Amino acid sequence: MQWLDWIVIAAYFGLLMGITWWVVRQGKDTANDYFLAGRNLGWFLVGASIFASNIGSEHLVGLAGSGCTDGVAMAHYELHAWCLLVLAWVLVPFYARSMVYTMPEFLERRFSPAARWVLSIISLVAYVLTKIAVGIFAGGVVFATLLPELHWNLGFMDLNSFWIGSVAVIVLTGLYTILGGLRAVAYNDAVQTIILIIGSFLVTLFGLERLGGWSALREICGSEMFNLWKPLVPAGMEGTWAPVRETGRIAWYFNGNYPWLGMLFCAPITGLWYWCTDQYIVQRALGAPNEQQARRGSVFASFLKLLPVFIFIIPGMTCFALAKSGKLAALHDALYVNGQLVAENAQAAFPLMVQHVLPMGVRGIVVAGLLSALMSSLAGVFNASSTLFTMDLYIKYRPKASESQLVWVGRLATAGMVLIGLAWIPVIQGAQGLYHYLQGVQGYLAPPIFVVFFFGVFLKRMNHKGCLATLAVGFALGMFRLFVDTPVALKLAGYENGYAPGSFLWLVNNIYFQYYSLFIFLVSAAVMIGVSYATEAPPLEKLKGITYATITDEDRRRTRSSWDWRDVAASCAVICVIIAAYVYFNG
Repeated sequence: MQWLDWIVIAAYFGLLMGITWWVVRQGKDTANDYFLAGRNLGWFLVGASIFASNIGSEHLVGLAGSGCTDGVAMAHYELHAWCLLVLAWVLVPFYARSMVYTMPEFLERRFSPAARWVLSIISLVAYVLTKIAVGIFAGGVVFATLLPELHWNLGFMDLNSFWIGSVAVIVLTGLYTILGGLRAVAYNDAVQTIILIIGSFLVTLFGLERLGGWSALREICGSEMFNLWKPLVPAGMEGTWAPVRETGRIAWYFNGNYPWLGMLFCAPITGLWYWCTDQYIVQRALGAPNEQQARRGSVFASFLKLLPVFIFIIPGMTCFALAKSGKLAALHDALYVNGQLVAENAQAAFPLMVQHVLPMGVRGIVVAGLLSALMSSLAGVFNASSTLFTMDLYIKYRPKASESQLVWVGRLATAGMVLIGLAWIPVIQGAQGLYHYLQGVQGYLAPPIFVVFFFGVFLKRMNHKGCLATLAVGFALGMFRLFVDTPVALKLAGYENGYAPGSFLWLVNNIYFQYYSLFIFLVSAAVMIGVSYATEAPPLEKLKGITYATITDEDRRRTRSSWDWRDVAASCAVICVIIAAYVYFNG
């Protein structure tokens, strides 16, 4: 980092502060304004904010790292842009008609107040386990890579660059989120999206130029790293099938860690939960003034969602190629130990490219993009968490709270999430396999939430008892797997040396997370249908406009008038790009 880089970064932070101050001056002291930006976000702000909130630390560190070790394997998740089309065309009309603040509130409209409370608790726990933990870790990794010599000795403790980076990202993000609410988050996200895309493309371009072009990347990485379509059964293993990670018996897989059948069925469930029902994402669409703007913003976000394959995975693969070929000795020294690529070191692939490939000044732009992604991701989770806590939990105990009180409770809730984030730093500092960790946890939490939303919208016979039973059983199964996977749990259960091979706990611990996620989905679906049909049907008057079977003619007319050929053409273009990517990345 040189003087020009620091000037660019300072200018970036000055811009963010200016936007935040302008938003604070424009804002009103109401819950609608603080949590949903007054429902006045246009399609560009909706789409850019969805993209910026999603493209965060797990992409900068985890996705680029997976590109460095596994090639395009993780592109499957990034090509889930089609899930945003499901949000745009299937669920946005229901959300727009309901005028809710949160996803749990929509679940209350469909089922019961208890469903709203349970989902709020599950969501808040999930945010701490996934988004906050991952965001903190990635911020520390970026600073530790770019500024390894940075440290402060406070006398009672020595803060290294990992600590300083994590604290700075959390505090600065929390500050503008507390002050400006969703409006500040959305406007800053729009700026951060532009900076992030420009900066990340610069890393791709300079990296490929240093390597010798796209053909050199394909030659050095080989067909395996460019293949999304691995064989259904590996050569020489015909006739075998094993859903567990057992040496010599890993079948029906691709890229070693991701079984083909598991990805085929599990990934869409996780994707549809995340893009269509998670408060963290959908809150932006709820902030749109009408159904048209919410839909167009979601379609725009689906276009942007296609970019990570080229601005994160390809730089990770380029980092690997530069290191493997010896064209950049510094990268080889950073990634390899005793001639072997170390997966933990590969998590720093993107910041390593920034450090060693980019010229002065350009490096400052890209570092600003890195910070943009880290901050926008955390801002999204802080804002979503404060909305859930205030509008789903606090208001139940204080139903007569004034608008001003709700805003202040939201600010206090955001501050509380910031403190939780700071407390997580020593816990997450030693984490490994960032992207794999995130996908695993989401795979355990997503299925029951997916079931209650989609079954609730498409099947009017589903009732509140089925919903509660599904959330309880599904969440319990997911937390059980998380507990079994946690090293601390091994010690608590007396398994310091690991589980006995072939035992029940060994099987739970070693089965691919995608298969376990499918198991949770099947159990959740069975519970939802079984309990609902075993108990009384919900009253039809409660379901008006909330399920497909109870949509009125007026609802249909309003929805039809909100889109035209341009929306259809844009959606078709997204599908065509996704198909083209799958055709190209075939090894």
